[in-house]
Amino acid sequence: MKQETSKPTARKIMMDFARLTGLSSSKEKPRRYLWTDAFAVCNFLTLYKQTSDERYKDLALRLVDQVHNILGRRREEDAWIGWISGLSEEEGELHPTSGGLRIGKGMNERGRDEPYDEQLEWDRDGQYYHYLTKWMHALARVSRVTGDSIYARWAIELAKAVHAEFTYLPPAGEQKRMYWKMSIDLSYPLVPSMGHHDPLDGLVTYTEIQAAVEGSKKSKELDLSREIKDMTAICEGKNWATDDPLGMGELLSTAYKLAQLMTDTDSGQEELLNDLLDSSITGLRLFERRNQLKLPADHRLAFRELGLSIGLHAIERMQELIKQSPRFSANPRLHSQMKDLMRYAPLGNMIETYWLDDKNRQAAGWTGHLDINMVMLATSLAPDGYISI
Repeated sequence: MKQETSKPTARKIMMDFARLTGLSSSKEKPRRYLWTDAFAVCNFLTLYKQTSDERYKDLALRLVDQVHNILGRRREEDAWIGWISGLSEEEGELHPTSGGLRIGKGMNERGRDEPYDEQLEWDRDGQYYHYLTKWMHALARVSRVTGDSIYARWAIELAKAVHAEFTYLPPAGEQKRMYWKMSIDLSYPLVPSMGHHDPLDGLVTYTEIQAAVEGSKKSKELDLSREIKDMTAICEGKNWATDDPLGMGELLSTAYKLAQLMTDTDSGQEELLNDLLDSSITGLRLFERRNQLKLPADHRLAFRELGLSIGLHAIERMQELIKQSPRFSANPRLHSQMKDLMRYAPLGNMIETYWLDDKNRQAAGWTGHLDINMVMLATSLAPDGYISI
């Protein structure tokens, strides 16, 4: 989609989202969902940078406040109310992320002694690590755009709080692992298996937010060196390949973020970057072979496909970064990978065009996940706030 057309479309989508989810309208009760809202914050920041219109920055900051004051607290029906962290009202306002943040699911979490139901678990609340890293990134972006370091500090506090509870050392093992889903108060695991890309999300996001806090290395409470070391070890030897479009898109976006970090610091992550791109190429070949984009709208999930189009836009920007940075000039493998990946760039425009069609947005797959679909489409049309560090 042409950039001059995509900008006003993204603005309209995000203003509709703000109204429908109770961010800009007092007529609607706020409904907050951590993944969607992390992308939305980045989108509002993008619109602010594009237009210099203070409305968009104000919406981003208002959304941060709503998320912290809703998802940083216990659910309304809980007997115990207040901040998840257990802090007093005053201290919780100063450190809203120190107990983590709820997902925002409709059903309450599964109790410690309740039997596990795989289908129900998707609808139950708790904390997801890969949602939390998205929020850390959103806070780091707010800090960079506004110049206010408190947001990056909140991101660091969130990273430290959740890392301590999501990572663990198995009884018979020498290497830490991670839980995929934890209880609202982080006291017990709800899903003990490890998310495929969770350690990768942690490694890159921790590195990003560490860089966003000036003088953090001199302050123990803001130093993520130990957490970064943990994630580096967990990531070692992992195979990141996936044929899920959202997973592939996240791999591509993460690769671009890693490349940006590598231009600023001597991170020594060339091998990891090459691994991410190789895994992405493998997944894209499988995705293309299965021809999933030929399915009717009722059999497609827009937000997963739009995750891929966001990642493909990241690769377009990464190509320019590589051309401009001497850091990558001596890596022939990287240049070959980029050539392979750019062959898939048109898929991003195909996905956007499909979901911009009003007819396709009448499908149950769109209306049933309206908030996340709207925000992910806006991110695809204006991706810089999300894919930049």
